[in-house]
Formats: sequence, structure tokens, C-alpha cells
Amino acid sequence: MNVLRKILFPFSILYGIVTAIRNYLFDTEVLKSYSFAVPTIVVGNLSVGGTGKSPQIEYLIRLLSPHYRVATLSRGYKRKSEGFVLADANATAATLGDEPYQFFSKFKSVQVAVDANRKNGIEKLLEQKTKPNIILLDDAYQHRRVRAGLYILLTTYNDLYCDDYMLPTGNLRESRSGANRAKIVIVTKCPKDLAITEQVKIRAKLNLGENQELYFSYINYDSFVFSENSSISRELIIGEPKVLIAGIARPDSFFNFLKQKGDLCLSFPDHHDFTNSDIEAIKLKAGNKMVITTEKDYVRLKGSLPAEQLFYLPIQSSFISEGAKFNKTIYEYVG
Repeated sequence: MNVLRKILFPFSILYGIVTAIRNYLFDTEVLKSYSFAVPTIVVGNLSVGGTGKSPQIEYLIRLLSPHYRVATLSRGYKRKSEGFVLADANATAATLGDEPYQFFSKFKSVQVAVDANRKNGIEKLLEQKTKPNIILLDDAYQHRRVRAGLYILLTTYNDLYCDDYMLPTGNLRESRSGANRAKIVIVTKCPKDLAITEQVKIRAKLNLGENQELYFSYINYDSFVFSENSSISRELIIGEPKVLIAGIARPDSFFNFLKQKGDLCLSFPDHHDFTNSDIEAIKLKAGNKMVITTEKDYVRLKGSLPAEQLFYLPIQSSFISEGAKFNKTIYEYVG
């Protein structure tokens, strides 16, 4: 923790009091929450960004869309549109935001919508001619106006919420007690070979309730990188000179996975809106080298760099163990 964050600790106390009062008012129904007959699943976190919400949403889409009509509802962070937008053939990363557009590009059978007002967004989805059977709410853990049927809370292996502090000293949006709303807690971005003894220690630290389920997941990188028109085995590019670009909250794992001696890593803020000057700088530094980026950044960079030069590396969330149990819990809720 740096010195400035320590200095700001009194503001963390104030922020914690404000969020605690807000949660209390919702818990006691002084402030009204709205629930819906359609199954609604929230995937979120207590901290600011970087816990792997998008891969977890995609996991649920793959699990549920073969059997149900699934819709995703996101805020659409940094989009250039307003209000409720339902993705269609004219959708872009600018109108939806990068992550919703990523969902729309990959899963054609899924309805993808954005609305900062989740209550309004759900109501609009249910007004559609083809109504969804299930709505996945992306990053809506603190959106208390909607009372979801199932809450999934994510926390990263290297930055557990139980070790964190409230903003601005730490990265928590609300106090650790907010975890009590979750039916499922997933420790994400774990080492693939995380030992059982370490899992037991983390379970003890989190101190979950009897009715809460705990899982451990890791990032599973694809064996290929993809461009607009082709794919290349990851093994074939390991020794090739390349430029790696990431505009995500915690890019270290992406860089560390691909980086070899001589590779250039360019890091940008999360959800970065690449400007013309950014693109020109990337072109200058890349020259004729292959450019590899994250899937989320690819939807914003596509068309700005030559199609034969720009590639992305897909990822998926995978469970270290008990994946079948997780699936069963989800099916039991939506069924």
C-alpha cells in the first residue's frame, strides 16, 4: 500500500459508512429492491475490476444457452450510447462497450443488452417479442435496486477481498460483509495446480457461511491466437518477435503468459478508448511485428491495425475441481 493510500484512510472510513448505510436501507427495505419472475444471476465483485467477470459470464453462457434463451445485461462501461440498447447487426464496441460487444460477437444466439439502470434493462428485455428465460447481470453486485435470484461473487487469488480495504485506501467498493449476499464465491486466477492445503487456508480466511459454496478457478488460455481471417498455433509464435497490448485492469498474467525475451509490452488503462495517436504509436513501435492483444481489446482495435498483423488470445474460466457441482447448482436454480 503506497503512502498516499494510507493518508486517505479516513476517507475510506467515511466511504465505508456511506455504503454500509445504503446496504442497510436496502436490507431493511427502506429503499425498494425489485425482483423478477425470470431467473436472474449476478456475476460481480467487491473490488474494482480485474476479477475475471467476463470469462465467468461466458462460462455461464456456454453452460446455459444450449438449453435456455439467455440474455446478458451490462452497464456498457465507456460506451458512446445512452439508455437501453439491445445489440443488433449495427452494434459496435462504441454502442455497447467492449465486453458486451465481445459477448455479442461470440454468442449469436444470446440477447446482449446494456443499460446502466438494470431494473429498466430487465423490463425492456422482458418486453421483447422473444423473451429470455434467463438474464445474466454482468458487474451488478452493488446494483441493489434489483434483487437477483442468485449472486456469484468473484475474488482473485492474489488479492482476496478479505485482505483488502475500502476505497480509496484499498480497492473495495463496499465492506467485506457484502460477501454475505453471495450464494457462490469463486476465487479466480488461481494457479492451475493450486494445492488442496492452500485451498483449505483460503477457505478459512474467507470464513463463508454454511449455505455458501466456494470454488477455485484458473484462466485457461487458448492453444491458438486469432486474427480476423486466420489462426496460428500458440506454439509457433513463441519465438517470434511480437508486441503485446493490454488495456485491462490487471494485465500481468496476460503479459507473463506470452512474453519472451525481446517482446514489447504496451499497457493501457482498463477499457481504454484507443485514440488515433495511440494507434499511430502502436504502428510505429510494432513495425512488421505481430501484435497480440486480449479479446476485450481486440474488439476496440479491430480495423485500426492491419488484419494480418493483429491477433488476440482467447481465454476461458475453468474450475480446478468441483465444476460439476457448480453446474448442478446453476441448473437447480434456473430449473
